[in-house]
Amino acid sequence: MGKTIVEKIIQAHCDKKDIKTGDLIKTKVDLAFANDITGPLAIEVFKQIGAEHVFDRERVIFVPDHFTPNKDIKSAEQAKIIKEFSYEQNLTHYFDIGRGGIEHALLPEKGLALPGQLIVGADSHTPTSGALGALAIGVGSTDLGTVLATGEIWLKVPETIKFIYNGKLNKWVGGKDIILYTISRIGVNGANYKVMEFTGQAIKEFSMDNRFTICNMAIEAGGKSGIIEADDITLNYLKGRNNQDFELVNSDTDAQYSKVFEYNVADIEPQVAFPHLPENGRPISEVGEVRIDQAVIGSCTNGHIEDLRIAAQLLKNNKVNPKVRLIIIPATQQIYLEALEEGLLKIFIESGAVVSTPTCGPCLGGHMGVLTKGERAISTTNRNFVGRMGHPESEVYLSNPAVAAASAITGKISSPEEVI
Repeated sequence: MGKTIVEKIIQAHCDKKDIKTGDLIKTKVDLAFANDITGPLAIEVFKQIGAEHVFDRERVIFVPDHFTPNKDIKSAEQAKIIKEFSYEQNLTHYFDIGRGGIEHALLPEKGLALPGQLIVGADSHTPTSGALGALAIGVGSTDLGTVLATGEIWLKVPETIKFIYNGKLNKWVGGKDIILYTISRIGVNGANYKVMEFTGQAIKEFSMDNRFTICNMAIEAGGKSGIIEADDITLNYLKGRNNQDFELVNSDTDAQYSKVFEYNVADIEPQVAFPHLPENGRPISEVGEVRIDQAVIGSCTNGHIEDLRIAAQLLKNNKVNPKVRLIIIPATQQIYLEALEEGLLKIFIESGAVVSTPTCGPCLGGHMGVLTKGERAISTTNRNFVGRMGHPESEVYLSNPAVAAASAITGKISSPEEVI
């Protein structure tokens, strides 16, 4: 019987000769990382178990990104803990503000996440790196604390659900729409503790930025991770980013899947997920009249350079509605710089938007875009739970960058066709 890409990666990282789904396995880890919220607790656990040195200073990464630039004394204290630990342990990769960005966009950008790796991060959107053909899993801070010391973790070998996408994409439809549509079909519990393997001709034609978006939100369907087999697009993305050797891993043709879903992307319009779950997706043609107070374009989900280019295409020679706040957040410093060099920031500012330094910020209701009672936001972020972006009586609608930009211009959730 053949094996899935996930089973092959786990097999390569453990001492057991043959594994099967459901097995509880101790595996080696290639990368372990945390941020300014999850890192301090992981460090506390690391010290509680008596560890003195991390398992490998080149494979442990800390990225302050959630409440940064520090919004208050408490967040400054959190950031200080991971900074001091990183220097105490002489870590190769510590990315302070001004030199980093949002962790899930940063690790691939820096060539740290690679095909065939087993990656654990103390953040639920760790599966983003699955777009490179890695098995990237979000874990709790307690688990990460032990990984920092041992370089190993216990995993139950997950089943895999295969998602096949064929057909020709409609205009303004991207990776965000594919994943929102999928979650609307299977629900937020549809992939609980299963890996979502994305394939098909439409996936193969997607850029890396779109692939990152898709894998990023596998967790919103309950997925253990999301993964896309590495190909020439992956290899082109990785050129010049890292000189490490890596192995491309593919699922066997006779691999066993718990379920297989197949979609024709020609049936998919730009999607909008209504409050208060990502599964509440609707095609843009069925949204109706939904006035907004704020639009957010950015985050680890849609703060890539292609996302900003799409937003700029809509905002050029247009103005943000005077009743709307538009906040744009590049995912990393490098993306910020590219947007500057391409003139995108000028377009944003002239339209009436504000541009932030890379941060998670409003995505988790942290800062720089918190909503008050009764306000509505259209956002390219990944979650729209009750109170996610601020007041529990506010509302968040999820969309792709084109819809978010168009909505900022019209003052209501709108198709890009309304402003082009």
